[in-house]
Amino acid sequence: MATKTSKKTKQEPVILITNDDGITAPGIKALTEAVAGLGKIVVVAPDKPQSGMGHAITIGEPLRLHRAAPIVDGVECWSCSGTPVDCVKLSVDKVLHRKPDICLSGINHGANNSINVIYSGTMSAALEASIESIPSIGFSLLEFSIEADFTAAKKYVRMIVEQILKSKKINKHLCLNVNIPYVSEKLIKGIKVCHQAYAKYEEKFDERKDPHGKKYFWLTGEFVNFDKSKESDVWALKNNYVSVVPVQFDLTNYTLKKELEKTWKF
Repeated sequence: MATKTSKKTKQEPVILITNDDGITAPGIKALTEAVAGLGKIVVVAPDKPQSGMGHAITIGEPLRLHRAAPIVDGVECWSCSGTPVDCVKLSVDKVLHRKPDICLSGINHGANNSINVIYSGTMSAALEASIESIPSIGFSLLEFSIEADFTAAKKYVRMIVEQILKSKKINKHLCLNVNIPYVSEKLIKGIKVCHQAYAKYEEKFDERKDPHGKKYFWLTGEFVNFDKSKESDVWALKNNYVSVVPVQFDLTNYTLKKELEKTWKF
């Protein structure tokens, strides 16, 4: 009698979701909704806003990790007292007990294009995943409002995540910085793979006094773009494209390295 041969069924991917705006932010709910059905989703996010934390980790105080109410029905959620990077580290070791197949961070309330990537907790979480050989994507919407409309953002989030997941072989260190213009869906022209624009903040500290007459300082500044290229993320966003910038944690300037090797004599 012939016996049936069983085919191995492909396991659904495990999708880790985090952010820097905190587990109650509308952006992380929108991100979770956007990728619903693409795999097993687990959310591990800060219990409070952690914007601008960069790649900070908690080393001087204990970390707390608590089961949280689902932000989307059926999704396992955890809140962490630490930074976005702490969330990624803890999720692998204490929640998933394995590396996820992909890590998604966001959707951030506000831009993380150009130099913002250096300061961003959203992108630091994604980069931490990349360091740990977990493909990752950070998503940001160019709107700070808590009442922001994520409709168009959700569409492009799903398109990009699906593109990555269906790839036959994903680079384990893949890390994408995705920014989405805050315009109606019909005005978005598409997706543009870009380079990080050379731009910076021209900053100053306003000196002020509190109600008790004590001096304090408030950081202010203006974003200045020095990059006139039509291949930059700043240009893409200004022209209503979703910008996608591949980023990496290796900060070596290889051009300068070669130059120093030739010119420095000791």
